Amino acid sequence: MTNSFAILFEPVPIGPVIAPNRFYQVPHCNGMGYRMPRSLAAMRGVKAEGGWGVVCTEEVEIHHSSDLAPYIEGRLWEERGVAALALMADAVHEHGALAGVELTHSGGNASNLYSRTAALGPRAMGLSGFNPGQTRRMDKEDIRNVRRWHRAAALRAKEAGFDIIYCYAAHDLSLAMHFMLRRYNDRTDEYGGSLENRVRFFRELIEETKDAVGDRCAVAVRLAVDELLGEDGITSQGEGYDIVAMLAELPDLWDVNISDWSNDSGTSRFEKEGYQEAYTNFVKSLTSKPVVGVGRYTTPEAMLSAVRRGVVDFIGAARPSIADPFLPNKIKEERIEDIRECIGCNICVSADMLLVPIRCTQNPTMGEEWRRGWHPERIAPARSAQQVLVVGGGPAGLECARALGERGYGVTLVEARKELGGRVALEAALPGLGEWRRVLDWRLTQIGKLEKVTLYPGSPMTAADVLEAGFDHVILATGATWRRDGVGRHRWRPLPGLGSLPVFTPDDLMAGRLPQGRVVVYDDDHYYMGGVLAELLVKAGCQVALATPAALVSEWTQYTLEQARIQARLMDLGVALHTQQGLASVQAGGVTLAHAIAGEERILPADALVLVTDRLPNDGLYQALKPALAAGKLASLRVIGDAEAPHIIAQAIFSGHLAAREFEEAIDQDRAPFQVE
Repeated sequence: MTNSFAILFEPVPIGPVIAPNRFYQVPHCNGMGYRMPRSLAAMRGVKAEGGWGVVCTEEVEIHHSSDLAPYIEGRLWEERGVAALALMADAVHEHGALAGVELTHSGGNASNLYSRTAALGPRAMGLSGFNPGQTRRMDKEDIRNVRRWHRAAALRAKEAGFDIIYCYAAHDLSLAMHFMLRRYNDRTDEYGGSLENRVRFFRELIEETKDAVGDRCAVAVRLAVDELLGEDGITSQGEGYDIVAMLAELPDLWDVNISDWSNDSGTSRFEKEGYQEAYTNFVKSLTSKPVVGVGRYTTPEAMLSAVRRGVVDFIGAARPSIADPFLPNKIKEERIEDIRECIGCNICVSADMLLVPIRCTQNPTMGEEWRRGWHPERIAPARSAQQVLVVGGGPAGLECARALGERGYGVTLVEARKELGGRVALEAALPGLGEWRRVLDWRLTQIGKLEKVTLYPGSPMTAADVLEAGFDHVILATGATWRRDGVGRHRWRPLPGLGSLPVFTPDDLMAGRLPQGRVVVYDDDHYYMGGVLAELLVKAGCQVALATPAALVSEWTQYTLEQARIQARLMDLGVALHTQQGLASVQAGGVTLAHAIAGEERILPADALVLVTDRLPNDGLYQALKPALAAGKLASLRVIGDAEAPHIIAQAIFSGHLAAREFEEAIDQDRAPFQVE
């Protein structure tokens, strides 16, 4: 091929199998696992269809003593787990890709809440995640048992049709890694002490897996070569380097990353494209075997560079493959502008943490491939020549207009502001959120290719304007407005004393209206907004305190793996943090905080207050048009996105996409609009 990225499409041998190209979807969780095998198979199959040469599972538990409940991962505890995973292998093979399975015994990371089996570890130690209980110190028989269970699971994976079988030691989540870490392994037998002894268990797993399945399957190793813990952990300059050197030629493939998961899947607010190279670029110098590396590669130029510089043989990806399952094919077809680039928000991660099917801000079809029958690149054609008016050019409105236009409908989108993008355009200008603008840019690029979609920014509309425009079908995506009365999750009545102190909302700050002096940011939203506004104000020269009724700053960001980094950033900036503090009242010169549990009150001096509480849907136009619908002056009227129910950006995108998919379709409101496994 003449494509300048041709090197990315070269086949690469991996032991006894050959990958058709260098695009490698590394193992990633998805909230489906053993519970939703058909959904899982369809999701992975779409990635293979999109050109990923290798498509892997998530963690797959090898035994009931590694029960990760309540988290929904894969399972190969016994023979009956084969059929479910075979669905995925078959779906991947249908499109000519290799299927990989990440076999895992999670040791002390598995609380065994479902199986109620004693957890296993190199020593007796507390279970991860502040779960009560400890592991049992493994004796030699336990070690032999785990090796036997791993071998049996590898044989079952081979029976299911997998081409690549993993031995897993990454993210501080696996028993094999626990044996290698000095802080967990205090043994004095041949499995403890020296690094060679601490690696022995992992070496045995690799050797026995190769012996069991190596005739037909490649055996891969996934290893965290740096934990970013300095002397307390594995480092790429120390034992991480030594482990790779020690095992260099043993596996058929090295899949390397950093640990823990919050480092490996750092959000774009804190980490940029290719950020893991600094830790993993030594691996290829130690082995002749192919190497997979990750780092949220989203641009073909960065991918090409990583291969040409000899950093990796395969471009590993989890999040970029979620945002755009067809990324490889778009590069191959030189449709670079069509790539739906990951924004690094980790909404995909949050779904796994919340035990629900995977979702994506950029890609509303993610997780819906089987249960709703949605495809990321195909959509049902228009049923008629109807014209649709979409009011509002934020994320919901743009996605709705784009998807309707792709179906073939004529769409007119009007936006009151001069700039399209709504909240995305505003929030992307906040500290660390620049890559979120991709949500807007990709949709504007795609809409620009649709002849039947017309955009009119700077065009506010009243109900009379809408009716005068003569459209039979109207979809309203008019967004939401942050409240300025303090009503939110923690309090249901307006704050006493409003008016005695200057009060600002996120809308004010994003419009450039900033307070001065001592500012209290009150965060009852608990996601990213409170933290980024505090950072914005510090950079503007304010003395900032952040108060929240939650136990942690930006508490919900635990699910996106960035809470600790957000808190550390604010502490470094000198923001005074007041957790478990509700806002009781406002007065001249300060605010009164009340402890969220004890009720104890204290005054915090302030010159201004920023309220990050609830939002009010801008549904006035919808309410004004409902009588026209009832009177037959409109054929259909729908409200979507934040105007329907304020939520995260991913939900706004989903809402707009759903409205476009359901337009002129028969929808039974009394039944679930998706298949249930």
